[in-house]
Amino acid sequence: MPEQRINLGLIGWPLDHSLSPRIHQAALQELGLAGRYCLYAIEPNHIQDVAILDLLEHVAAGEIDGLNVTLPYKQTVVPLLAALTPSAECIGAVNTIYMENGLLTGDNTDAAGFQNDLQQLPVEKHTPALLLGAGGAARAVLFSLLKAGYSVGVAARNLLQAQELAHSFNAIANTPVEVLPLEKNALSQISRKIGLLVNATPLGMSPDTETCPWPEDLALPLHACVYDLVYNPVDTLLVRRACQAGLPARSGLGMLVEQAALAFERWTGYTAPRAVMRQAVQDACEPRIRQTSQRKIK
Repeated sequence: MPEQRINLGLIGWPLDHSLSPRIHQAALQELGLAGRYCLYAIEPNHIQDVAILDLLEHVAAGEIDGLNVTLPYKQTVVPLLAALTPSAECIGAVNTIYMENGLLTGDNTDAAGFQNDLQQLPVEKHTPALLLGAGGAARAVLFSLLKAGYSVGVAARNLLQAQELAHSFNAIANTPVEVLPLEKNALSQISRKIGLLVNATPLGMSPDTETCPWPEDLALPLHACVYDLVYNPVDTLLVRRACQAGLPARSGLGMLVEQAALAFERWTGYTAPRAVMRQAVQDACEPRIRQTSQRKIK
């Protein structure tokens, strides 16, 4: 019999700098599994759903064993699926797709991946948190923080999107989710209260590495831990600013590995080799770290 191959992939745009193939190929190789992890870059346009549906049909037919979903399609795919896990349904965004009980199913491993990695920061329990951004990644983080008992504010450029996000999660919040514009005056008024700052915007992501979601002329919260979901580059401008200010800071590399490991286990039934997956990420990022280590914060 021919050797069974595991076919995996990622839907999103752009995908040029994705580390997901390295992570999952390392896992497959470590476990002695034949397979590949492909990038399916789908440009946002009026026929994007056609391209996504075509890939989903390949999953339903067993030709693709699982798909990851990243920006900007984590919410787009939801109505295209037959079933959602409880967490994906509550979050309203999907990052992992697979077949289960004959149904095309969506899960969200971002929330658990974030919560597991956040434990690496010395965050005081239930400290006030501020989440920057209101997109698909922000939904997973907000769900995770609220379930853990944090009081959370959401700052976004699109206030309507942030208000809709807050409204959809107020049912599981101990206190209503505060919404504010992502601009200097509003942030400066609440900065002293913040114990945890989480960036869920794409600002700072390669290739626009010198952008930052926090205003350039506003000091970071004095006593906050900083978590930046951006992992490429690992030393984002926000992380560098936090370190210069003496604040504990962490990029999204740990979350990337953990959410990938949870997805891998969904797809294959094998325990993910997390140490190997993490090493694959670190090996890929080391050249980038060296290239940016001499940059000065602008």
